[in-house]
Amino acid sequence: MNDVAEVLARAWLNALAPTTAVSESTTQARYLLRGLIMDLLAAVRTDPFDVSAGMQIGRALVAAHWVDEQVPSVSAQVLHRLGEHCDHPDAAARSAALLAALGQGHQAGLDDLRDRDRQHTTAPHESSNDHDSRFRMVFDNIAAAVAIGDTEGRLLEANNALADMIGVPVSSLQGISVYDFAHPDDREHIRKLLYDELVPARSGTVALERRLVRADGTIGWMSFAITYVQGINDHQSDYLLAVGADVTEIHQRHEELHREARHDPLTGLPNRRLLTERVDELIATAHPDDRAGFCFVDLDHFKAINDRYGHNAGDKALSEVAARLRNSVRDYHCLLARIGGDEFVVLIPPPAGMSRTTVIADRLLSALADPIIIDGRPLRISASIGVIVTPIADADTESLLAAADTSLYNAKSNGKGHWVLQILGAPV
Repeated sequence: MNDVAEVLARAWLNALAPTTAVSESTTQARYLLRGLIMDLLAAVRTDPFDVSAGMQIGRALVAAHWVDEQVPSVSAQVLHRLGEHCDHPDAAARSAALLAALGQGHQAGLDDLRDRDRQHTTAPHESSNDHDSRFRMVFDNIAAAVAIGDTEGRLLEANNALADMIGVPVSSLQGISVYDFAHPDDREHIRKLLYDELVPARSGTVALERRLVRADGTIGWMSFAITYVQGINDHQSDYLLAVGADVTEIHQRHEELHREARHDPLTGLPNRRLLTERVDELIATAHPDDRAGFCFVDLDHFKAINDRYGHNAGDKALSEVAARLRNSVRDYHCLLARIGGDEFVVLIPPPAGMSRTTVIADRLLSALADPIIIDGRPLRISASIGVIVTPIADADTESLLAAADTSLYNAKSNGKGHWVLQILGAPV
């Protein structure tokens, strides 16, 4: 984490360099910024989340003589991906909220500085129009998506980053509901989060990571920290401040990694991990009379193909076998997985009686009846299949797979190229 802080500190210092001249040396300034980054990273990881850490850092920048009005937007350009360096599930939303708070803290620090100056000089003070224009500049140009809404969920203000995330002009966002761009399946979750937790409490921050529907109809993912802000007087209504980011790429990468971890890279079939998860799910939801079927497939004498023609030919043969097995059960509600070198398992979920299960076993054998052509050579490949039909309520996944393996052993013991059925529990 120190290496990350050092790299970001150097980039931050370079970005800030054109905005102001600091009194400290370059090394001292870098150390200061590295310390502030470490504070930001700690704030992202710490529960409960406290957005005020961002305001303190904004004030610290003013105290260190980074007083140019561009400092918050310049800082956001460097630090907007801070959450990628933390493993907290809400890291993206939290880092975005901290950057928004940094801008508020920096502005508050500038206001304090001007108040002190006014006490010692007769120079004309800044007009409210100047203050508003600075706020608008930061609001519109910060890299994080920012929205201000009323307590009913209607947008009062939104910035360019949010408009870009949705794919609409920023002018079209004012007055719409947050539900208008949320995925329909996620709207109830958002409603409960806001109106069962945040709004009734009239304080606090909630983290939200849900799908959004862009203007072109595509689906993305947004991560937001939503803070309840009370009006400062009787003339100002309470409002909701939402700060976040588009995390679609992160979700896509997570989905890709999830799939890679659960599929065989050679054949593209589900692997043992995914098979085990599916069996666990069936067991968890099974009724007392539910039965599942397992076909444990082992290719006969496959090692000889690797020994004679090489592993490259063997891999091609396995890929073709997998394709044939997959096609043979395509019309059946079952899962085909590769769990070892030349071993495959077909999971047949409830209701899986003897008739349905043996039909699937026959189809698996028939799929390998014709020779497989590899590099112009016809290869005859047969399989032995151990078949079980078993109750699954309160069962153990590994025990079920072990029972199917035992049935396979019996099939191989009685000759190759056929299946052996074992019925566990009461007859069906």
